Amino acid sequence: MEFLQLYLFSGALIIAMMTALWVLSLVLKNSSIVDIFWGTGFVLVNLSAFFYSQQSTQQTLVTMIVTLWGLRLSIHIFLRNHGKPEDFRYAQWRTESGPRWWWISFFKVFFLQSILMWIIAAPLLAVQTVANVSSHMVVNIVGIAVWAIGFFFEAVSDYQLAAFKSDSRNAGKVMNGGLWRYSRHPNYFGDTVQWWGFYVIAAASGSWWTLFSPVIMTILLLRISGVTLLEKTMKTRPGYEEYMRATNAFFPWPPKLR
Repeated sequence: MEFLQLYLFSGALIIAMMTALWVLSLVLKNSSIVDIFWGTGFVLVNLSAFFYSQQSTQQTLVTMIVTLWGLRLSIHIFLRNHGKPEDFRYAQWRTESGPRWWWISFFKVFFLQSILMWIIAAPLLAVQTVANVSSHMVVNIVGIAVWAIGFFFEAVSDYQLAAFKSDSRNAGKVMNGGLWRYSRHPNYFGDTVQWWGFYVIAAASGSWWTLFSPVIMTILLLRISGVTLLEKTMKTRPGYEEYMRATNAFFPWPPKLR
């Protein structure tokens, strides 16, 4: 299947999945479920493309690591959000929109994330339209190594933070141990690095032009929905400003002397 044909099909699939998810959010009165679906959405889109591919070594490899990344992320967010009220961002928008939220939420949350998912998925879909090129195996290995580093940072830091929060003795405290000692957001750093790994693998198949995907993910996690947004709510926590002065926001680095 040609890339453009596959890309258009994937766009329609994403919108269909997000529309169904939007209807479910109206039933549950909780728009936070879109966050749980984010990783799984990429898994399903990639699997649909893999079904039509030549299923080469490179395409199979990408499918495996995307599935590992996406399902782990969705399971983590589900466990983190289970039994808790709607995320404060969506709750605030719900309050501001009043009775109109039922339709505003479609465009402001679900349709917007459909477009982002469609754009960002480009490297994954591009790989599924090109057969494996053995002469570029070294580049593929580099891409896998980059992805593995990112997966380590995201998965381990998520586990460390979940374990920290599960201990009632840490209520109100700032997590500054483990990977969080070297970065205030090692999970966002890991997620970003993984997308650069996906891009390197796509570039090995000749799809270097999908560079916009990891660039957009980096901007989103650094400036829009990730670091910047979260730190606005964390600055008021006791000890967090000291943590900010001592620890890099994004890129892991030994902490500064307090």
